[in-house]
Amino acid sequence: MSASVEKKIKALIVDDEAPARRSLKHRLGRSGCVDVIAEARDGREAVGKIRALAPDAVFLDIQMPGMSGFDVIRELRNEVLPSIIFVTALDEPAVRAFEANAIDYLLKPVKDDRLERALAKLRVQQSQRKRQAQRNKLLKVLSDLTGGPLERLSEAEEQGAESIQRKEPARLAIRDGGHTTWVKQEDIDWIDAAGDYMCVHAGGMTHIMRMTMKRLEAELDPDHLHRIHRSTIINVKRVKNMRSHINGEYFLTLDSGHTVKLSRSYRHKLRHLLP
Repeated sequence: MSASVEKKIKALIVDDEAPARRSLKHRLGRSGCVDVIAEARDGREAVGKIRALAPDAVFLDIQMPGMSGFDVIRELRNEVLPSIIFVTALDEPAVRAFEANAIDYLLKPVKDDRLERALAKLRVQQSQRKRQAQRNKLLKVLSDLTGGPLERLSEAEEQGAESIQRKEPARLAIRDGGHTTWVKQEDIDWIDAAGDYMCVHAGGMTHIMRMTMKRLEAELDPDHLHRIHRSTIINVKRVKNMRSHINGEYFLTLDSGHTVKLSRSYRHKLRHLLP
């Protein structure tokens, strides 16, 4: 299906400030991938609309009178949640946002590049959820045909995936629920971190995985991938050019056109590239 006719993501905007709702609705409308189906002025109204409308995603303000954004998640904790992107005026709630399994958080006033990044994560998660739903349907059909329980079929699939991982050490396993995507490490362009979530950029796609940067770094092939910043890993073979910055730092431009910063504390890892 082409991008022009691809089904849009149904979104709910929750914010107690009307100007903030209007601004975000306008910007999401311009994105071309989101259809804002409703708005809510407070947490209680948000809970009702999430249950009634089943949106794909919710842009959820954290600081609201009465029921906060975190309270909304707590109220719905035993139900199937839509994708959550928190919107906040304070940077401190970031850790709690990710603990609540939000895919991202946006700091007010929301910058265009941060909104684009959040939407990229949202599209990835929606695609993964669609694949997971299709997988569950397939497992259900197989269970009906074979008479075996879903759990046993799922375990067999996991064992097969682990076997592939042992045979293909140069691949990165990106798991989302019961679904595993295998990405060749040599195809990875760069990886950036948002809390304990890693955004793996490869082949024009962004894959999201929950893992610490330290743990992920230990799984990567040092022939290709190196950490150059506390929140960035790059494929050194994708570096197109570089320019010096202040305090011994450098800006590296990748083949994709994306620019990343090499911090002074990681210079020794790329000393063979430096002048």
